[in-house]
Amino acid sequence: MSEPVHSDGVDAGHEGERFLISDLCSLVGTYMEQDQVKDVYRAYLFGAQAHEGQLRASGEPYIYHPIAVARILAQMRMDVKSIIASILHDVLEDTPATRKLISREFGEDVAHLVDGVSKLTHIKFKNKFEQQAENIQKVLLAMAQDIRVMLIKLADRLHNMRTLDSLSHEKRRRIAQETLDIYIPIANRLGIYTMRHELEDLAFRAMYPMRYRILQHAVDKAAGHRKEVIKKIDTALVVRLDELGISAEVISRKKNLYSLYNKMRIKHLSFDNVFDVYALRVVVKSVDECYRVLGSVHNLFKPIPGRFKDYIAIPKSNGYQSLHTALYGPHGLPMEVQIRTADMDRFAESGIAAHWLYKSPEETGLSGAHARARDWLTGILEMQQSAGDSLEFLENVKVDLFHDEVYVYTPEGDIVKLPRNATPVDFAYYVHTDIGNTCVASKLDHSFAPLNTPLYSGQTVEIITSPNARPNPTWLNYVVTAKARSNIRSYLKNLQADEAVAQGRRLLERCLKGLGLRLDDVPQSAIEETLKEYGFKIIDELLEDVGMGNRPPSLVVRRMVPERIPYGDSAETREMKTQAPLAIHGTEGMVVSYGKCCHPIPGDQVIGMLSKGRGIVVHREGCRNLDSARSQADKYIDVQWAGDASGVFTCEIRLDVSNTPGVLARTATILSDEGANIQNVELEDRDGMNMSIVYLIDVKDRVHLASIMRRLRKASNVLRITRV
Repeated sequence: MSEPVHSDGVDAGHEGERFLISDLCSLVGTYMEQDQVKDVYRAYLFGAQAHEGQLRASGEPYIYHPIAVARILAQMRMDVKSIIASILHDVLEDTPATRKLISREFGEDVAHLVDGVSKLTHIKFKNKFEQQAENIQKVLLAMAQDIRVMLIKLADRLHNMRTLDSLSHEKRRRIAQETLDIYIPIANRLGIYTMRHELEDLAFRAMYPMRYRILQHAVDKAAGHRKEVIKKIDTALVVRLDELGISAEVISRKKNLYSLYNKMRIKHLSFDNVFDVYALRVVVKSVDECYRVLGSVHNLFKPIPGRFKDYIAIPKSNGYQSLHTALYGPHGLPMEVQIRTADMDRFAESGIAAHWLYKSPEETGLSGAHARARDWLTGILEMQQSAGDSLEFLENVKVDLFHDEVYVYTPEGDIVKLPRNATPVDFAYYVHTDIGNTCVASKLDHSFAPLNTPLYSGQTVEIITSPNARPNPTWLNYVVTAKARSNIRSYLKNLQADEAVAQGRRLLERCLKGLGLRLDDVPQSAIEETLKEYGFKIIDELLEDVGMGNRPPSLVVRRMVPERIPYGDSAETREMKTQAPLAIHGTEGMVVSYGKCCHPIPGDQVIGMLSKGRGIVVHREGCRNLDSARSQADKYIDVQWAGDASGVFTCEIRLDVSNTPGVLARTATILSDEGANIQNVELEDRDGMNMSIVYLIDVKDRVHLASIMRRLRKASNVLRITRV
């Protein structure tokens, strides 16, 4: 093998490549052993040969791209396997090279990294969204095993964003949007701020080129005056720190354009009203000096109330630590100051990559940042296990990535970080899945509060559980954490499947009973033929399909025992009619629902309809929504309320009342006294003298409703009451 070239010498026909590889080898040589540098060069030769003749959209040789990706990682001082994998990251996708060949040449670790970054190219997808979701899911799951997969992918995306100009406008926008949705939040979650800020600005330029240019021009124009202010603060601060004997590095930084744009957009500010375009960063040796510098800064310049944040005592979820404060500088101009140690500063630049997360704790002495990162990666695996498909998984990941934070306390005084607008249900699932699944109530600062109450920093949260409780589908309307959402969905899916199997068995048994049979009497060969025809492997899959209303039970019975079905057009109808109505207990769970058009309650004359994906939907006899389906006899199920029907059922009543003060409060009090929970109330003005109040209430049955209506009729100012 040829030795690496560390000069500007080039070979004919490979000037660009050889210059790039020599530059890369010089860079990695600053922190790697010579043997490792040789391995990097050998990977380059392998990749150059594999990509021979391939060109990028810009027209340059394809090998330019992997070398550029490797250089980004080398600047982060990544290990030799990461550098080699980045050089080879596209060979499985775009060349005949195989994973087995890479494993033989460079080792299994490198092969695993390359495979983790590679897209799924040999699978046909329904659409672009599914393809994107599957590929991102593959990378995220590989990242959960080895964080270097995502670091390579982020470097790959960064170089692609740097070279977007050769693509069409539509493709640039699509790639930029994907970067904003997925890769920038991941870079933020891993604490790699340098990469995140560059990706943000590149995506901003691709999405809104005109806005980018205008804002950049405004920043350049305002630079002179604001730099003078920064310089004055810088000088005053350095003098004060010298007096205190604190050695510090004071750095001025410019806010990236995308952050400025977002701030202006969200807070509806003009550029002239954004004052933290420039900020100061003070880097010291110890945590103690951070707080001493903070005191000095506040002595020099007046702090802005409510703008101090201590991320040292309570780090961000990605491990970021620093003190942030805002001051009124010279001429009353607001200014942001960040104070941190050198280690904190290094982590803020490179994030989790600065700590070599992929090594074991024994090798590196992992900090709290690693524990938080590992918890997040473990959470990704849990999401994947409970998600139904790649699109749902991607949605859960996005929910988890986009959040601000609140800090609440457990009853024992431990701090828990949750996204903004998190609820006690999110807190319960954070503590433990079983606590989330069985929570029934919550206390905030020792007072009872609804489970959908948004949490605020500083609250103490206590969860009350019951062994008989289970997740409620309505929780999905207000939980914000991916862990809570995925666990609730997973539980409900499994619960729904179990209930659907039981419901499907009831429906088939009911149809078979009219023929003098039970399901156990049907020959196994007939069941197997039916399963084969419908594409199922086991009987439970067929029962679940029937229970969810996707397949009429009468048709399944016809297929199972055709010889027992009488001939004639009305045979199916007779089969359905000869059976006793199906008993509805009110506790069937998710496979029996009640029409919101007519709100049936126990005691009403009812009829059931098979609805695809919902099971049986129960309607009151005479409901107008049944008229459109009268011709589909196979969808009707004769049902009746069981004698032990129980539960809470929704009902709507209308009160015509005199429009006098206090009438709403009086009627609401009666409902409360009668044990009827009010779900919703609407007021309709009729003629100024009279009005209508429409209540949506929870009742037990018709007897309970009749009792409520009797009480309301006796109330003063109630003219008329009807059930809607």
